[in-house]
Amino acid sequence: MEREITSQVQMCLPNGRLNPEAVGWSRTPMHQANLRGWGRNKRFEYWCISTPTHVVALNVSDTDYKVTNAGFFLDKKTLKAIPLAEIQWLKNGSKTLKGMANEPIIGTGKEIQISMTPYDGGVKLRMDSERLTVDLDVVVPPNHQSMGVLVPWSDKVFQYTRKDNCLPVSGTTIADGVEYPVDAADSYATLDHGRGRWPYSIVWNWASGSGRTDGREIGLQFGGKWTEGTPSTENSLRIDGEIQKISEELTWIYDINDWMKPWRITGSRVDLTFTPIYDRYSNFNKVIVLSEEHQCFGYFDGEITSEAGEKIRVASIFGWAEEVKRKW
Repeated sequence: MEREITSQVQMCLPNGRLNPEAVGWSRTPMHQANLRGWGRNKRFEYWCISTPTHVVALNVSDTDYKVTNAGFFLDKKTLKAIPLAEIQWLKNGSKTLKGMANEPIIGTGKEIQISMTPYDGGVKLRMDSERLTVDLDVVVPPNHQSMGVLVPWSDKVFQYTRKDNCLPVSGTTIADGVEYPVDAADSYATLDHGRGRWPYSIVWNWASGSGRTDGREIGLQFGGKWTEGTPSTENSLRIDGEIQKISEELTWIYDINDWMKPWRITGSRVDLTFTPIYDRYSNFNKVIVLSEEHQCFGYFDGEITSEAGEKIRVASIFGWAEEVKRKW
């Protein structure tokens, strides 16, 4: 079992090495990312919104030597996609990507402007670009739980991630001049907040889903590969608002020759099939710096088991599953 952290803790010691007291997981944000040095630090804030009609995502990331502002749109019916990214090299963006997810984040480029502005009870998400405009209000209910965990590869390289899903969201998305309303009654926002110091080469899986089955609110949060060999996982279930941690590594089965085939994610409390409808593929290769990603959007079906042993059906919960390779 992983240690649950219930009070504020700094990730790093004064010398920049990992603070052993920071290793563990929490239900609310507890980790202060007091990162030091330059070159291995990675900071990012990623929001993905799923609605009955479309998916829209916003991302601001800083890897010390480059800052990326990115957006993505997918029409779930027509499968029309709009991928956007603007990279600024050797620009220090860490001043707007601080230790916790409660400061405003501004990503300003020539072609893409993004803002993520927390307020008491929610977060305002804005994006302006030629093809994609986003104006959304994410509601964070009182006493809302999320899953934060620090994953240590060593005392020199480690990652804190906070995954949050099942957040109501409303507003509008405008894609190529077409307006798509976002209604909080059936739309969900998911946050991926990351702060850490990474090894040069890494591969990871991530899966997330938000929705309802048989009147139960279900949030799915799974990861793989990158946590193997560490004392931490990023696996958890959200059942009717409560985060339930899963400390075992799950089994991922998928076909790298056909990403649109169904995926399987299984464990002692997870038995799910993920059926993709769209593969968002990206490949950025500058030899020394590389990013190859298959992020598949689709639906989860199967069964999960609560900590109390209750079997809960999962039917057509929308989300995504991905494999990402990075050299950075």
